[in-house]
Amino acid sequence: MESMGPRGFQLVLLRRMADYRPQLVDDARRELGATRAEMREANRRWQAMLRSARAPSGLRRYRLLLGPAETTARRPVGDLDCEVHRWPVPLWPDLRYEVVTLEGGPVLHEWLVRAEGATAPRPRHVGELDPWSCVVDDVARAFAPAVPMEGTAPSRWRLAFTAPDASGRSGRHVAEFTWGLLQRVVPAHAEPGRAQEEAGG
Repeated sequence: MESMGPRGFQLVLLRRMADYRPQLVDDARRELGATRAEMREANRRWQAMLRSARAPSGLRRYRLLLGPAETTARRPVGDLDCEVHRWPVPLWPDLRYEVVTLEGGPVLHEWLVRAEGATAPRPRHVGELDPWSCVVDDVARAFAPAVPMEGTAPSRWRLAFTAPDASGRSGRHVAEFTWGLLQRVVPAHAEPGRAQEEAGG
């Protein structure tokens, strides 16, 4: 795992995004100087590490992969006293990889977030929600009140929200994220069955 490092970890993030945005992923992979085979191998090692009883877990895993966190802070989450650790992600200079843990304990949450001090986008309509332009909080703030929805995998999140299109016509939409980064926006009525109900569609 030591040989994986920040570059390999970014390939893991990209591998999960390839289901939605293969062209963007290919461009980012080339920026890292990696082949598709390397991306698959990085993901294989990551999955093996997650399943291994001998591999470091929790915060130790990320410190081994990414080095010391750029920032660490305390944050109350409900009744829990949590620690928030953030690392830079060279592919997305305005973002940080955030890992939330119980104090000295397990990982509760992890995803990409806007870096402190970075300028967040302010989309005015759904046409400005370009892939990879926003993290979850950017969309939630722009089109409040957004409603969190169950994701389709542990690395995926969804938000239901109401917003106008470019012509000003308002509608209900669902934004889909991988590792906290926006992948696509679909009309709520395009979501099947139970998802429509969750979105209020």
